[in-house]
Amino acid sequence: MNEQVLFIVWRESVEAILVVGIVYAWLKQSEARIGLRYLWLGVFGGLVLAGLMGLGLMSAGSVLQGPAQDVFQTAMVLIACALIVQMVLWMRAHGRTLKTDMQQGLQESVAQSRYWGITLLVAIAVAREGSETIVFLYGMGMAQLQSGGIGGFALSAAVGFVLALLTFWVLQLGTKVFSWKLFFRITEILLLFLAASLLVSGLERLIGLGVLPAGPDPLWDTSAWLDDGSGIGGILASFAGYRAWPPFTVVAGYAIYWIAILGLLRWQKRRASTHQVTHSVPAEQT
Repeated sequence: MNEQVLFIVWRESVEAILVVGIVYAWLKQSEARIGLRYLWLGVFGGLVLAGLMGLGLMSAGSVLQGPAQDVFQTAMVLIACALIVQMVLWMRAHGRTLKTDMQQGLQESVAQSRYWGITLLVAIAVAREGSETIVFLYGMGMAQLQSGGIGGFALSAAVGFVLALLTFWVLQLGTKVFSWKLFFRITEILLLFLAASLLVSGLERLIGLGVLPAGPDPLWDTSAWLDDGSGIGGILASFAGYRAWPPFTVVAGYAIYWIAILGLLRWQKRRASTHQVTHSVPAEQT
């Protein structure tokens, strides 16, 4: 079973189910139950859009051959890395107000009898999560799955989705031990490490293509203490980009990545604090 696939499908499915759950709960308790049919139409539309994107990626990957295919797959690895970072930053900025913002949009659509707005809202949310999942999985090697590999991939994806349903149910219970805030914080950290792993894979591909120099290779050898091919080392290699024999370029890129991530997180925190202070000042003082 592919742990990376399971984790991505689990995390992204929880977000998509959360959006659908917010809309469903609001429609059930309001006088707009007619909107439920538009909700499920939006879910269907979002899945179709995500599926079309998946077919497009698979078609592009199969049409390209040789070096062109290697370049395409390398680009998808790096795009997946960037998308994960963007998703984490977006959720940190909008996660607290996600439910309120969605409910305001629903109220406006229902008040103006624009039920198709519900369909569009849900379709965009589901398509976004679905398309992100597809890009992530492709970046992890989905295009390279041949006979014998698709079974493990499908099993990992199915288990991830079932775990997402179970996670959503547990989180809806409102336990103090496992809250939405804790869920997002832990998974954000894991996602950033997973993005670092994808970056390492992308840099290794670029070195293999001759686009980047390897530099001193290997820079060190820690295989005697922690091999990256199995056990704990293998897990760290998959989820954090650990390498027992890393070339200098990979180590430098890994360090720059974390410096940039920490800088972005600090900048985002300062920006949020400034925004909160600005909006808390009485109007007559501004």
